[in-house]
Amino acid sequence: MASRGFIELLRLADLAKARKVGRQGGQEADWRGVVFEVGGQRLVAPLGEVSEVLMMPEYTSMPMVQPWLIGIANVRGRLLPLTDLAKFLHIPSRARQMSQRKIIVIDHQSIFVGLLVDQVLGIEQFTRREYRAEAINIDSPFAPYNHGKFLKNEQDWFIFMPSLLAQDPRYIDAAI
Repeated sequence: MASRGFIELLRLADLAKARKVGRQGGQEADWRGVVFEVGGQRLVAPLGEVSEVLMMPEYTSMPMVQPWLIGIANVRGRLLPLTDLAKFLHIPSRARQMSQRKIIVIDHQSIFVGLLVDQVLGIEQFTRREYRAEAINIDSPFAPYNHGKFLKNEQDWFIFMPSLLAQDPRYIDAAI
């Protein structure tokens, strides 16, 4: 299916990387996520909540909406609201140009939205043993959307839940 093309390419690249380092038959991953960055913060979103990753599509601006609602795009016949996650969270984007940024498409249950992020780094796999029920710093703008972390290779991989973002009344009400 074309809508899952980029995600499938990321999955295949990860599989090839796993084979190269000899991880193919051993430890099975319990959890997979799309790794991305916003404002210098590296996060991972559950693969089940991300349907695809896009380059910035052509879009139409909308009047009388919050500044973080960029506009609406027609993606394969569906209208996709585009939101700038960094602007919504009031943090500066670290991407130098808009063309370098990517759209993470969330198509999960009743949510269909595109989140503009600074960059997408690929798919990462984690095991249950790597999960920690430790939240990101409470002062972080990502705290309301965080659901623990994975500790892998002595690095924290904080989990960003788009489904929690979609429940935020500030995010739902984009009208001015």
